[in-house]
Amino acid sequence: MKLTIYFDDQFWVGVIEEAADSKLKAVRHIFGPEPHDSEVLWFVNHSMVDLFLAAKPLKCSVLPKHKAANPKRLARQVAKEMHNKGISTFSQEAIKEDLKSRKQERQVLSKSQREELAKKKRLLGTLKAKAKHRGK
Repeated sequence: MKLTIYFDDQFWVGVIEEAADSKLKAVRHIFGPEPHDSEVLWFVNHSMVDLFLAAKPLKCSVLPKHKAANPKRLARQVAKEMHNKGISTFSQEAIKEDLKSRKQERQVLSKSQREELAKKKRLLGTLKAKAKHRGK
């Protein structure tokens, strides 16, 4: 599991990513204008796990392989990642896929609620119409 925090034009954004068994999970969290260390630590200890468990994994055919590296090379890679801004394209795809699936679920739910409301209105209208014609 990897947490990357970067500045995205207006706010500080944290991206959590984990790759395992050809599946990639990625979650994005917006910290706000300027997060303090205590705020980031609280996020890591409390809400990061819940947020991450809610994400759906994305199947990925090509995942970066991690193998044991020379300590000097590892230090160079860490320095290189510190200069990189943002997140990997795989993570972006996973986040977009998760947003798309949540949007679809929300649309299905709102459609069923709209249909139910319309059904109630029709029923109320027919009841009113029957009440008007009751005395004839």
